[in-house]
Amino acid sequence: MAQSTNNLVDQIAQLNAARTLVLGDAAFYPQIVNGVLPIIGARARLELRRWGTDFLAETFSSPALPTAQKEQLAAVALQTLRETLELPEKDTVTLRHIVEAAASLYPLAFRHIINHPEDSAIWENMTAIKDDILRRWDTSPFAVQLCCIKFVQRVVQVQTHGVTDPRRPEQNETSLAIVPRNHSLLSLPNLEAEASGLLDRMLSVFQEDASDPLLVNATLNSLAVLVRTRQSIGNKIINAVLSFVPARQARTPLTPAVRVGVKSMERTARALMINIMKRNPSHPLASKMQQHIERLMQSRLEAVDENSKKRGLPTEPTDGLDSTKRARLDAESPPLLKIPPLPPGPLSYAQLFTLTEDAGLSSFDVKQLPVDLLVKIVVPVLARVDLSTMHQAVDAIRMRYETLQRQQAAQPPPAAAGEEDDDYEPEYQPMDVAEPVAEQADALLAETADLQPDLMSLGPFVLPQPPPLTENEAADIGRSAVGRVFDMLASSGVAPNTGKGKGQQQLGFARLAGSTFDRDAWVTLLTRLATRAPAGLEVDTKKAEQDLSSRRPTISDSIRETLYRYILEDFRGRVNVGIMWLNEEWYNDRIQMKFTAAQRNEEDEESSVPLHYDHWSLRLLDGLLPYLDSRDTKIFIRFLSEIPEVTIPITKRVASLAKDPERVNLCVQSLLYLVMFRPPAREMCLNAIEDVYQTYEESRPVAGKVLARWRPQSAVVQQTQPQPAQQSTLATRTVGSDNTEPLANGA
Repeated sequence: MAQSTNNLVDQIAQLNAARTLVLGDAAFYPQIVNGVLPIIGARARLELRRWGTDFLAETFSSPALPTAQKEQLAAVALQTLRETLELPEKDTVTLRHIVEAAASLYPLAFRHIINHPEDSAIWENMTAIKDDILRRWDTSPFAVQLCCIKFVQRVVQVQTHGVTDPRRPEQNETSLAIVPRNHSLLSLPNLEAEASGLLDRMLSVFQEDASDPLLVNATLNSLAVLVRTRQSIGNKIINAVLSFVPARQARTPLTPAVRVGVKSMERTARALMINIMKRNPSHPLASKMQQHIERLMQSRLEAVDENSKKRGLPTEPTDGLDSTKRARLDAESPPLLKIPPLPPGPLSYAQLFTLTEDAGLSSFDVKQLPVDLLVKIVVPVLARVDLSTMHQAVDAIRMRYETLQRQQAAQPPPAAAGEEDDDYEPEYQPMDVAEPVAEQADALLAETADLQPDLMSLGPFVLPQPPPLTENEAADIGRSAVGRVFDMLASSGVAPNTGKGKGQQQLGFARLAGSTFDRDAWVTLLTRLATRAPAGLEVDTKKAEQDLSSRRPTISDSIRETLYRYILEDFRGRVNVGIMWLNEEWYNDRIQMKFTAAQRNEEDEESSVPLHYDHWSLRLLDGLLPYLDSRDTKIFIRFLSEIPEVTIPITKRVASLAKDPERVNLCVQSLLYLVMFRPPAREMCLNAIEDVYQTYEESRPVAGKVLARWRPQSAVVQQTQPQPAQQSTLATRTVGSDNTEPLANGA
């Protein structure tokens, strides 16, 4: 017996050495696995079977071992696992490791049988192991049930349709999508039906009245992978989780273990839905998940936390016994505090509050200690003071104080006693002598004024004015305020579209910027701070200063710069912000030009205001154009149609899209829309289309149709007498034009 034990110890030591070897270098896995399988088979001892199943589970879940080698080792490993699983001896540890290994082997065996349908032995072993695990799912211990949930999640994931990429078939995920329809062993309808049944069996844990928190948490953690990778069953899983309320699982009595279990289920469900919304913020069930998260927190507070509150203060005395109980039960009374009598004569506050007879403590001056040290000493001492002794000391000082008050009330006032001892005879002054009386009154007032403290003569206290801010400090503070407002944009949502009711009205430029707290309100506030707030403060006396690059940056320019970066971060979703901003800029430029023209004098001939619309519209276009493609046609056309004014530089920017052959249609369609629906800009857009036709050969089929309709004479000339590509009719038509003076072609 001792010899067999020594042999077992030696074998385990050798197996551990082999495991250490493969953990250091994954290239030894095939050799070690084939070498240990005969040792850990079904006829081996229990200790060896436990080690072997644990090693196989670790091997097939290791990311260091390539998938191709795992498929080669799966055939022999499945046979060993099946024989061990069919043993009459049911060891929990061995069974748990077998289920873990089967969860890793199922996708490998499924992909192997898809590519090698003739190798039916592997699929028979895998099917036998799967059936055995599913039979043990509900009757096994909790440790095995948790592993069964993971195995079922792998089966459902494999036996449902996943996303495939026909360009890289070797990297496709293992699912029903890669199974041929005429496969000899795999039947797609049967596999899909089995996966649906197993999923319903997993979700049934949410419908039971009293489910174990361990099983619920394991199921929730497994469902997260299915929701992320399988969109076909994602909504079904989310709806099942939405119907689950952990507070209903609380069983009476509410023990601490029950409360901890309910809280753990609530947190796991909440974490699952939060992760789903983080990965897909635009999920169709996002609003329901947010409501369910709030409902979970409310139900936890009502059902669990209400029972976990501390009980109220006891009605009995803190020492546990009142006077009657103490007399009846012959209990020991708390020690009485010895109160020394007060010394005779006048008393000080120190003598009034001194209850000790120790001369050293009485003469010690506490003021010598620093305040922070006193706090560190007094607080712990008060925490350990006996409550009955404290009450006795307070009552003793109260009695001392009341006794002193009674003694002082019984004694005559000190002034009356002095009058009896002194032979004081006041001098008589007749009433008609007024001057000495007035002099005495003045002297008395002077003495009273001298005795008054200095504080009484102080006037009202006024805080000094803060030092003025420099321009750089004011600019920094303004930029930080703008940054905080843009943070509000990120945290604010879009106002819901309730439809145009009977009493609703769109006010346009006359709307209140702060009427709501949604994103549009903050954007309106920012654009008007950048445009309307500095109105009248940017008047320059030289035309050279009209260039925005030559002026010192102001708070309005910093807001514009931040708006520009904010729009470019997501121009497809924030095109409304750009349109609103440019409309405000154009409106402000026109109002300022009108006001300046009315106020201009003959002496101030060069007075003008800087115009911002042309500069920022061109800069915003320059930022958008490199990222546009054919899918953004509607967004770009909407942007061009809703900006207040189309100028020649804008049409040049749009025409530059034709440099890319893939964006010729986007260029021509955008200009055609402006030709059709913005008549003031029609000639400029036709000039741009004609220039695109002459310059880029790829655009002639599309641009020629537009010119044939809107400029038939010019189109005929283009067909009969083609001009060189380097000539630009748009350039010749716009020679001598000033880009800073916008044309009156607003829609």
